[in-house]
Amino acid sequence: MTTIAQQAVHARDAMHEIVDRATLGITLRSICAIALASLLIASATAAVATTPAPAAAPLNYAHRPDVRVFIQEMVSDYGFDARSLRSFFSKVRYQQSVVNAMSRPVLAPPKWYEYAPRFLSSARIDAGVAFWRANAATLERAQREFGVPSEIVVAIIGVETFYGRNTGSYRVADALTTLAFDYPRRAEFFRSELKQFLLQTREQDILPLAPKGSYAGAQGLPQFMPGSLRDFAVDYDDDGTIDLAADVDDAIGSVANYLDRHGWLADDPAMQPAEIDAEKLDQLERALDVGISEQRTLDDWQRDGVRVSGIPEGPGADPTGVLLLEEESGPSYWMVFNNWYVLTRYNRSRLYASAVWKLAEELKRAHADE
Repeated sequence: MTTIAQQAVHARDAMHEIVDRATLGITLRSICAIALASLLIASATAAVATTPAPAAAPLNYAHRPDVRVFIQEMVSDYGFDARSLRSFFSKVRYQQSVVNAMSRPVLAPPKWYEYAPRFLSSARIDAGVAFWRANAATLERAQREFGVPSEIVVAIIGVETFYGRNTGSYRVADALTTLAFDYPRRAEFFRSELKQFLLQTREQDILPLAPKGSYAGAQGLPQFMPGSLRDFAVDYDDDGTIDLAADVDDAIGSVANYLDRHGWLADDPAMQPAEIDAEKLDQLERALDVGISEQRTLDDWQRDGVRVSGIPEGPGADPTGVLLLEEESGPSYWMVFNNWYVLTRYNRSRLYASAVWKLAEELKRAHADE
């Protein structure tokens, strides 16, 4: 669909072409075309002139009516001091780059062979083994207490922030406020997270302008959003504070606690290679239009031609799914179990959950070889 400005350009070019043929004789049709072109140009010019400019970036959130309503909610619902919140919002700054990052178009979802390599690189594996070695005692303790293997905790931190190298440079207050009040598509979610963030900073007695994080407001080595931080983060070294950015013990314990609270089953697999009977393949692929099937019992899958080996005894009645991963040589198929779905509670992408599991396997192998 052309814009008004494009219509004006096309009309201008059409008029010039007609005038250039004037030496060949101007017909009645040419005269009409000239008149129509002139009308289009005039209309387009008037429309462009009257189109309102985009609203300017807010200079002071404390002066905005929607922010004042939010402040009143925090006062009435949670007992905050209105003057302190007005002072806080007067210092928060709108971040256009946050809106740009959230609005970046996704032309097509990545394929597994495009997504996975950066998370399975030798550099990330080597750094993960070093992180594991440096924090072995805490990881072993977390595995005993929560049942989550060390390699899974290390892999999540490795995928999220490269073991703390990339935790984000935005002030969390700026990111969340920008998204709560100037990103309408998900404003409700980010207003909720902004509330959680203010509660978090009050509970932890930290300055709300101090924490840094991602453009979405995620914090620390494991990139917890404020709501998850309040619900699942733990003071794992008992120093009286929860610090997921600078305290590795807290980060490790919090990741393990998160997975445990979402149903991680100790000693169970997350995914195993599957083979599909040739005569059932077309039917199965129709059920994998988004790369992951519905959940059914393993017994049901086996009756429908899906075979998998190397799994513990007795999961026949548990819900499982079939996963497709796009390899460069063609698709591979996997049976996914409870723990894979737990990983998707951390990030709902099938590629993310699979990358964490695959990195964990590589880390375990490399760590054992030391």
